[in-house]
Parts: sequence; structure tokens; C-alpha cells
Amino acid sequence: MRERPRLYVLIAAQFVVMLDTAVLNVALPTISRELAMDPVATAWLLNAYFLVFGGCLLVAGRAADVFGRRRMFLLGAALMVAGAVIGFTGSTDATLIVARLVQAAGAAALSPAAMSMILESTNGQARARAMSAWGAASTVGGATGVTVGGMATAALGWPAIFGLTGGAAALVLGCGFWLLPAGAPGVRRQFDGPGATLVTAAAFAIAFAVLSVPQQGWLSAPALAAALGSVILTGLLVIRERQAPDPLFPGTVMARSGVMMTLVVNLLGGAARIASFVLVAFLLQRVLRMDPGPAGMAMLPTSLIGFAVSVAVLPKLLARFGPERVVSAGCALLTIAHLIFAAATPSSSYAVQVLPGRALAAAGVALSFTPTTLVLAREVSQRDAGVGSGLASASAQLGGMFGIAVFGAVDAAAVFAAAAGILMTVSLLWGRRTHSDDRGQRGTSSDNRVRQEVPR
Repeated sequence: MRERPRLYVLIAAQFVVMLDTAVLNVALPTISRELAMDPVATAWLLNAYFLVFGGCLLVAGRAADVFGRRRMFLLGAALMVAGAVIGFTGSTDATLIVARLVQAAGAAALSPAAMSMILESTNGQARARAMSAWGAASTVGGATGVTVGGMATAALGWPAIFGLTGGAAALVLGCGFWLLPAGAPGVRRQFDGPGATLVTAAAFAIAFAVLSVPQQGWLSAPALAAALGSVILTGLLVIRERQAPDPLFPGTVMARSGVMMTLVVNLLGGAARIASFVLVAFLLQRVLRMDPGPAGMAMLPTSLIGFAVSVAVLPKLLARFGPERVVSAGCALLTIAHLIFAAATPSSSYAVQVLPGRALAAAGVALSFTPTTLVLAREVSQRDAGVGSGLASASAQLGGMFGIAVFGAVDAAAVFAAAAGILMTVSLLWGRRTHSDDRGQRGTSSDNRVRQEVPR
């Protein structure tokens, strides 16, 4: 009786996460002006969220596997509510940065917990439909965040965006507490504390290095120091993972050949997807000189397009062509969209150039995000669905940080999208070849056994 409402709650959680991720983009210039924030503080009001969100996803995914997915779901939603309250009542840039840090930690706990519960409870076409709805929630949540964020800022002032996200998170928290089952107790598992510390520190270092690039450059001391620290921490993590009795990344996950290729595709695709959201907000306000309200409304059509593609088109394409081909097609659309954005000038028409490009980007996001997650989920057991969800979200988020770091160079975002599509195509062809070789070897072995059994 409650299966469908439970699925709706899990999908709604992803909508809230993506809403919270994007809602500040259009409001940021207004907040910066009213609070007299300097450029560094303005940049880190945006970057603080991505730093904590990307840094905590992996460990939050494993924590969901070990401590319980419902528990992490409720904790994440509660943290998002708490962060919204801090932001709504705050009046300084430091308070707002703290609010975004708390919201990001909540989102990092909520998203992989919700995704892992979907992956755990579905398979086959039911999983494809559920994850298509998940993708629709992600697309609509991001676009709605930009749209509603601009409208709320123009009508009610920037604190309203925290009231909006806090109310949505509170609704998800209440529904989750009422509808989501606690789950049967399973085998008691250990949580690898040292490994969790290392992976979080390494993720923070990588994120800090990438996010430092726009303000200080690729060869700046902070970026280089953080990059070196991430290499050292990753090396220590590898050593620790080999010794841990229940590692964060089990061999059953990381040893599969398709996992690493899919993670790279997700990273590159995430860069192109996030760059498209940030870039369009930049184009509308800085290039076409739109105010926050009209800029938010200008994003509404793409929200509808992304929703329609995810719900009506994506499941049919997945059933007919498989997730790998759909990912390649989505990345091709993203590539074309970014090339259109690259040609935009102050005299460009929104209806003739920006809207068509954004429509292609919305379709590209819908066709690339969810199928990539499905490919990764296929390689991960239900026992490790949490860490699999964390890997999917973290790789996309890290890619998003790269997308933000280079979003001024639109051609780079197009290269990211094209490279992701090419790699997924190569992965599909390689998988077919490996599968064919395996069948050939099994056939040869069977023939040999038959020959041995035939009397001479």
C-alpha cells in the first residue's frame, strides 16, 4: 500500500537537494550587494556548499550502508532544515556561509541514502522508471532552484530562499519519518573510521584545489598545495583500504572494470551539466543584463523540458537502446548546447539563441545523468548500494566543481561533454567485445569437453 508514497518521498528528497544546490545562484549578486561582501567572500558563499557536499558524499554513502539508510535520510533532512533556519535569521556573510555548510552536510547525507533505498528496492524496468523519475526530480529541482530563487529574491528578498528550502526539507523530513520503514536488522558491520577520515580529507583537498582555481589560478600556491595534499591522502587511503576488515570501497565494487570507466564518464558529464546551469545564470544576468526576477522566469521553460524528457522520453529510450547509448546521445546534446552558449553576445536574442541552447542542455542533462547512474548501479551489489550511490553523486559533484572552475571557458565544458560521450561509447563497445570473448571461451571449453567425452 505504501510502496508508491515511499518512492515519491525518496524522489522528492532529490528534488530538495538539487533545489538547495541551485537556489542561491541567481540570488548571489543581490546578497553580495546588500551585505557588502568582497569578491572572495561572495565566491566562497557558493563554493562552501560544493566543498562540503562533494567532500562528504562518499563517507555518507558508506554510513548509510552501515548505520541504516532511513537514519541517514532523516539526519540529512534535519540538517538541511537547521541550515535553512540559520540562513533565514542570519545577517552577515559569515552566518550565511555557516548556513550553507550545514545545508551541504545535510544534502550529502540525504541524497545517497535516498538513492540507495531506491536501488535496494527495485530492479529491471521498475528501477529504470524509478531512476528516470529521480533524474526528472534532479533536473526540475536544479532548474526550479534558479527560477524560484530569482523570483523569491525579487519579490521577498534573499532570506526567502532559505525559508523555501527549509520548508521543503521539513516536509521531506516529516514524510520520511512517517512513511519510510526502519528496515530489518542485518549483519552487524564495522564502520571504517580511519578510512572515512582519509577519504573525506582527500575529497575536501581535491574540492578546495579545484574551487581555488577561478580566483587564484591553476598554479597558485593554495591550488597546488591542496592538489599535493589530495595525492598524499589518496595514497594513504589506498593503503588503509587494503588493511580494513570492512573497507569503504569493497573489492566487489572497485574491482569491476566498468566502475572506473563509468565514474570518469560521470565526472566529465557532471562538469558539463553543472556548468550549463551556472553558465546560463551568468549569461542571463551578466551578458543579457536581466534582473533576478526575469532571469528566474527565463529558466522556467527549461525546467519543463527537462521534466518532460525525463518522464516521457527517457524510460522508452532506456528500454530500447540501453543506458550506454542514451548517455552518449545526452552528452552529444550537451556538447551542442555549450557551443551555442559560447557564441552568445550582449546582442543575442533569448528566444532565438539562449532558449534553444538551454532546451538542448536540459535534454542532455536528463539523458546523461540518470543512465550513467544506472550503469554504475548495475555494477554494485544491493549490500553496497549506499557507497555506490555515494560514488555516483560524488563523481558528478566533483565534475561539477571542475565545470564551475572553467565555466568562463565554455569550449572546455563542450570538451567535457564530448569526452564523456566518447568514453561511454568506447565502454559499450569494449563491454560487447569482452562479453563476446567470454562466450567464445565458454564455447571452446564446452567443445573441448565434448571432444574429450566422444569415444575414440
